Amino acid sequence: MQDNDRASFDTLDVWEQRLGEGCIVSFTLTAADRAALAARGLTPEKFSTLLSHFERGFPPIRLDRPCTLGDGIAVLSDDADRYLRLHAQAAAAGRVTKFVPASGAASRMFRALLSVAAGPADKPPLSAKAATGDADARTALRFVDELDRFAFSDDLRTCLARDGYRLDRLVSEGRYALLLRYLLTPAGLNYAAMPKGLVAFHRYADHARSAFEEHLAEAAEYACDAAGVARVHFTVSAEHRETVRAHLDHPSLRYTPSGVRFESTYSVQKPATDTPAVDTDGAPVRDARGALVFRPGGHGALLDNLEALDADIVWIKNIDNVLPDRLRSPATRSTKLLCGYLVELQQAAFSHLVQLDRRGPQALIEAGAFVRDRLALHLPADFASMTREAQRAVLTDRLNRPLRVCGVVQNTGLPGGGPFWVTAADGTVSRQLVESSQVEMDDAEQRACWAQATHFNPVDMVCGMRDHTGRPFDLDRFRDPTTGFISEKSYAGRTIRALEWPGLWNGGMAGWNTMFVEIPAAAFQPVKTVLDLLLAEHRGLADATASPPLTSREDS
Repeated sequence: MQDNDRASFDTLDVWEQRLGEGCIVSFTLTAADRAALAARGLTPEKFSTLLSHFERGFPPIRLDRPCTLGDGIAVLSDDADRYLRLHAQAAAAGRVTKFVPASGAASRMFRALLSVAAGPADKPPLSAKAATGDADARTALRFVDELDRFAFSDDLRTCLARDGYRLDRLVSEGRYALLLRYLLTPAGLNYAAMPKGLVAFHRYADHARSAFEEHLAEAAEYACDAAGVARVHFTVSAEHRETVRAHLDHPSLRYTPSGVRFESTYSVQKPATDTPAVDTDGAPVRDARGALVFRPGGHGALLDNLEALDADIVWIKNIDNVLPDRLRSPATRSTKLLCGYLVELQQAAFSHLVQLDRRGPQALIEAGAFVRDRLALHLPADFASMTREAQRAVLTDRLNRPLRVCGVVQNTGLPGGGPFWVTAADGTVSRQLVESSQVEMDDAEQRACWAQATHFNPVDMVCGMRDHTGRPFDLDRFRDPTTGFISEKSYAGRTIRALEWPGLWNGGMAGWNTMFVEIPAAAFQPVKTVLDLLLAEHRGLADATASPPLTSREDS
């Protein structure tokens, strides 16, 4: 560090962090630290509070039982026409916005290809490794074998031709390393560094669509108002914001119904939601220049982005869960049903709140029945003996909350969270989406309860964001601050510990009124690895006329 740099690190304060019985870590806050904290909207005291989470950790939640059909999970079949009408009315009025968390990089999707590309990646060494059972090598061989079936193969072919290479020749000659370089690095498509949403997912007769474009096509079917405007909001990483904007600024009518116009907006995770990292001794991690290291706080940090939308009804769906046109109809119908169901519940809750405000004689009885029977919310054990004013306050508190209706699919063993009845510290039981990391798996009873889950959370939910007076809710009021995650990461070749905020749809929405509805399994077709794009569910209309595989599958 140069002398002029060292001067900016003059010590101002010494802070102490207790990390256990008799263990205290001292660290200094410098002028540069305080400036960096201020730039993130953090005070030194708040920084110290964040570090204290590494000492205390986060208590596990207590599962009561899984939500099952008839016990926490509804099926919307009998009243489908009514729900579809309610959705149509809400959409036409411009109430619906789609919210897509899309800052994730495609590197995880291409993990196996990146792994083989780091070593000898031409056909002979890959075939040798595959023969020993190496899973990544087998993935790479299958990828090349079926390359023409991927929607991005034409773009890859164009990149190679620009530099004088022919894709078919590289394949026939077994020069897979060069092919992977043009797929994954800045020499070509640079997919390993791109957001997953920019990867071409589906092929059609005369074009291919990225995941971003498929989300627009989907929004045109259920988020379009009477004026033909469909509103879609993407959360993206700061470095890719303009790239994504340029990609979607001029959506082609090839995938847009005539007369539909998109209002696409973008936001990045706020720096104030980033969290510090600590080393294995519990001290704050610093980079090579001595600056404090912060990491993104996980998708729970997007609660601020969601609230900043100032929207009415918001649909949340993951970037990688999209379908081609020919398979979208059942998923679109389930989306409309969930929205209509939310509108019906919202209208009823709003009506009860108005009646409670007016203090009508039947208001307490009817609101209490709705809270218990429709929302399945617990009331205090002494509720019946409370004064009318106290009862009114309790019911108003239960009703005047954000509402979400979450689609769930039958559990087929995929990793991830699911719907459960959860017991809070005060003994009340409510519906919650739960991740395995929130559960005390060393407890045999809790582990058995987790294993009994019948449904899975695909992150396909509609949210009511405003109260009965039309004011947006303060979402932070309904977040559970006792939930979160401490995980081990790697930084500059060393192990560090990272803090993530409560998951957006887990602890971030713990205080919301939550309903679960079973949706068709076909509505959940995520793309987690590149080979998922070969599944029938991700074949576009042009697959029937796609070129045959470039090489024999016997090689894989």
